[in-house]
Amino acid sequence: MTFNSEYEPFFQPPGWIVGPIWVVLYSCLAFSIITMLGERKAFKHDTLIIGLFFLQLGFNLLWPSVFNSEQYLRSLVMLVIMIVASVLYAYLTYKTNPTVSLLIWPYIGWISFAAAINTAYYLQFR
Repeated sequence: MTFNSEYEPFFQPPGWIVGPIWVVLYSCLAFSIITMLGERKAFKHDTLIIGLFFLQLGFNLLWPSVFNSEQYLRSLVMLVIMIVASVLYAYLTYKTNPTVSLLIWPYIGWISFAAAINTAYYLQFR
């Protein structure tokens, strides 16, 4: 995180590792949605699945600026929306193509971890 604060939860990872993790996670997300789109007709509720993916991606892209502006409750709500949309995406894609689903699970784990960090900041500064 690029946030400058004297407070850091003890479990917050060092900044140097965040970039490489995001490279892997965005690659997984890209492979997941590209594969899904390539097989779109096979997926029941394909429009909903695509909507969920881009909903979570939109919140993902907006989240850093909200968090870094110290709007911790708002950024936490955004993370919850990202998690729910991602879990639904994974659930709805699993039966048709488990790979599409499994590729998003590391991301779900990471944003869940980010929610724990975000919660620590919220509790510290509310």
